[in-house]
Amino acid sequence: MTLSYRIGLTIFRAIARGFYDFRVIGAENLDFKGPALIVANHVSFLDPPFIGQAFDEALYFFARKTLFDHPLAGKLLRSWQTIPIDRDKPDASSIKATIRLLKSGKKVLMFPEGTRSYDGNLQKAEAGVGLFIAKSNAPVLPVRIYGTFEAYPRGAKFLRPAQITLVVGKRYQPDLKQTSGEGRDLYQSLADEVMERIAGLTL
Repeated sequence: MTLSYRIGLTIFRAIARGFYDFRVIGAENLDFKGPALIVANHVSFLDPPFIGQAFDEALYFFARKTLFDHPLAGKLLRSWQTIPIDRDKPDASSIKATIRLLKSGKKVLMFPEGTRSYDGNLQKAEAGVGLFIAKSNAPVLPVRIYGTFEAYPRGAKFLRPAQITLVVGKRYQPDLKQTSGEGRDLYQSLADEVMERIAGLTL
């Protein structure tokens, strides 16, 4: 864990637990060694740091490639182990780098829906998360975050009071042989299973 990441972790942990009474349901499922593709619903810009601060181990994140255009922001994001990605057309280098991270035992946070929800409800998963599952064969950890939509939804200019809770499911190993389809159909089937498991994580 870099110094910058540790500082960021400390700050966001203080904000989450001091101002939002952050709670975790299924905290025992966070304590494990080895790789995992951590998959979560996406309703707010707060989701990545609030999910990340729940883990004692550093995670890797994705962020829009355009956010790295500013030199200072780009340097800060990279120090927080953030991978630049073109959401509309992911490049091969980002995909390969992420697969290497997973195969080397790292934990990567991904939002299968691809973009933040407009109303706080779950959206359909994009096939991309299925590609990472199929290519890395990494275990998957589903989590669902509640309250960040109320705290900072799309279009909001200021943070709002809210109770934020992270529900953590159990890791599972996708069975590629039992999943129907090939290519994009396979990736979409794996992605749909991910969203089903996230949907099942209730308060």
